[in-house]
Amino acid sequence: MSATSPRPSARDRLLDAADELFYAQGVHTVGIDKVIEHAGVAKASLYSTFGSKDGLVRAYLQRRHEERRTRITTGLERFGNPRDRLLGVFDVLAETAARPDFRGCAFYNASAEAHPSGVVQEEADATRAWTRQLFLDLARDAGARDPESLAAQLMILYDGSTAGARLDRGTHAPVLARSMAAALLDAAT
Repeated sequence: MSATSPRPSARDRLLDAADELFYAQGVHTVGIDKVIEHAGVAKASLYSTFGSKDGLVRAYLQRRHEERRTRITTGLERFGNPRDRLLGVFDVLAETAARPDFRGCAFYNASAEAHPSGVVQEEADATRAWTRQLFLDLARDAGARDPESLAAQLMILYDGSTAGARLDRGTHAPVLARSMAAALLDAAT
């Protein structure tokens, strides 16, 4: 007798559908009806679970943030010293960019379409704050004389290499950014 796993909840199916569709086609391009159809749920499920499309978009971006945070922090565990952990952020980005379904940063993509004071911007601000803090903590751990300045420089490298990886459809930009980050770190310590 084979054990079957229970069917995912309507919430999980909606989030899975939103993740797939929003990331591939755009938050504002994809309508609620398409998400509902893809998830195989009733429209009432979306509204009772998320309240609105904005609520679903928020949940989608929060899920993306959690997955990204886990991917980075787990990826950095393999590095044995502060210098390698700091540079390892770019290694993790290169690994992510190598995936066939990589379409760049979900937050950048959604922000390009969104109103600057809406849900998308709030979530993008939260994930960027986390990334800035990560670089600041890693810069301090690596012994940077001015960790705030180094963290700001690394954010620019990270942003640029994420966009470059998407536009070039490959890992060249994150690999190059890693070597640039190493030079910045050497100068900062």
